[in-house]
Amino acid sequence: MNIMQRVMVGLVFLAALVVLVAGGKLIEFVDSDRIAIIQGVYGNLTFATTPGPWGQWFGTVETFKRREQLWFKDKDAFRIRFNDNGHGTISGSLAWEMPVDQKCLTKIFQQYRTQQAVEEQLVKPVTEKAVYTSGPLMSSTESAAERRNELLQLIEDQIENGAYMTQVVKVEEEDPITKEKRVRAVSQAVRDKNGNVIRVTDSPLKEFCIKTFNLTINEVRYDQEVEAQIQQQQQAIMAVRIAMANAQKAAQDALTVAEQGKADAAKAKWEQEKVNATVVAEAEGKKKAEEQNALAMQFYKQAQTAKGEAEYAYRSKLMQADNALEKRLDAYIRVQELWAKAFAQYQGSMVPSVVMGGQGEGKGATAIETVMSTLAAKAARDLAVEMRATSAPTGK
Repeated sequence: MNIMQRVMVGLVFLAALVVLVAGGKLIEFVDSDRIAIIQGVYGNLTFATTPGPWGQWFGTVETFKRREQLWFKDKDAFRIRFNDNGHGTISGSLAWEMPVDQKCLTKIFQQYRTQQAVEEQLVKPVTEKAVYTSGPLMSSTESAAERRNELLQLIEDQIENGAYMTQVVKVEEEDPITKEKRVRAVSQAVRDKNGNVIRVTDSPLKEFCIKTFNLTINEVRYDQEVEAQIQQQQQAIMAVRIAMANAQKAAQDALTVAEQGKADAAKAKWEQEKVNATVVAEAEGKKKAEEQNALAMQFYKQAQTAKGEAEYAYRSKLMQADNALEKRLDAYIRVQELWAKAFAQYQGSMVPSVVMGGQGEGKGATAIETVMSTLAAKAARDLAVEMRATSAPTGK
């Protein structure tokens, strides 16, 4: 092996040794959920914001999670004080996200260097301050009841945009139990003429382009005496509300009964009106029926009168025309029929068994003939018909 070959082998061996000894200082592989800041041997910074291999070239590398979760619970829970001097602790979590902007990453690397420092020295203090400045904006009782969600909003807004400028004001409020008016000093956020909240400073997280989201409050644990006070107040308020509800229910029941009574009275009235209307209608119907009957009877009477007068006039004219001959003939025939029937049924002798001498010349008629002549004359007289009676032949 000549000198040149020995030199080449030596260089290869040296290169292999360098790779074995300092291989981890040459290439940095960045995962998809991380960001790496590489500081070269001359102090220059390289920002590995995309996943894959990046040249380190013996520089130093600091990695950050793209997204991290800040937990504040148990011994790390944040203390809070309310405007009624009630104290407690808040447990929960907050998600925060690293920027990819190189200027913001440079500030973070220069001032905090590591992710732990960013969380402990930046994100956590900002969150703790927002919790502390939100407490005086309400009472402990309000935070446990009607303004619980508002407390979350106040904290989240101050984390993202900065702490409020506050002022102490006196407000008159009504005691929820006794209903008495009382004046209490409370803290309120200062607002401009447009109603916007005035802030002491912008949130430091904005300066470093760190985004926060999904703030969650798992528990507000009040001090023992505050918890007891809240429980007592809530029980008292609940009792008052129950009493008020019962009173309102009783009043409503009374109104309901009164309205029901009015409804029943109105119903009874209308039922009676219905009966009265029915009676009146029936009476009017009967009256109209009677009037119609009377009118009909009157018309019938007039018709019968007219009919009688017509018949009378007709009969009178007939009587004047033939002196009622037809009727008189009918009557005569009936009489003759009765007489003939009686004569036919007679069982005795029609003539005397002994006839005495005549009554004179020309008057030899029998007794029966005399009777028949007399009846005929009477009939003629009754019928107003002139009849000539003739004598029967002599000796008959």
